[in-house]
Amino acid sequence: MSIVFYHAPFSSASPVASTLAELGVPHERVTLDLKAGQTRRPEFLALNPNGKVPTLVVDGTPMFEALAIMLWLGERHGVERGLWPAASSPARLEAMSWCTWAYVTYGSQLGLLAYATSDRFAAEVHNPAQAALARQELGRLLGILEARLTRQQHLLGETYTLVDLVVASVIGYGVMVGAVVDAHPRVKAWLERFQSRDSYKAGMGG
Repeated sequence: MSIVFYHAPFSSASPVASTLAELGVPHERVTLDLKAGQTRRPEFLALNPNGKVPTLVVDGTPMFEALAIMLWLGERHGVERGLWPAASSPARLEAMSWCTWAYVTYGSQLGLLAYATSDRFAAEVHNPAQAALARQELGRLLGILEARLTRQQHLLGETYTLVDLVVASVIGYGVMVGAVVDAHPRVKAWLERFQSRDSYKAGMGG
């Protein structure tokens, strides 16, 4: 199987880089310069019409969206390594739910918070009221995660899986944009454990 991974350091591709490192999947890596507009070139847009990283090309077929890529990697390479539940396992349902929760439910609120506060966006779109509402909802969602981690060490039980990687990657990004976890000690400790892993460091390093 041929896998080509298009990425940029410190981008949305970092969790995919961590997943590839965690699984030890052989692949070719292509680093793109976002500031130079390399993701907007026709040859890259033919692979990913969004003009973004990550993009994974598997035996000539491109995939985009980090969540889709990580779910595929889990299903294709994670089951045999004990890092992803088998299709017949009830835990597979939980895995799909939590990963989607992170990227869709939690991630949508992070987007609102970033638009309302981040220097990456024009000052005219900043909105203190929206930021306050987003932080309130993020706090509620972190409470859900805190309750889960009060019952068990990891999201699917007592063993680390790619579900922890996917969800912790989003929570960690949230901390960088202002969604603090200090009021949720179980979440904070779980996130710190994840960020101490070699795979996380490998992903953040490129």
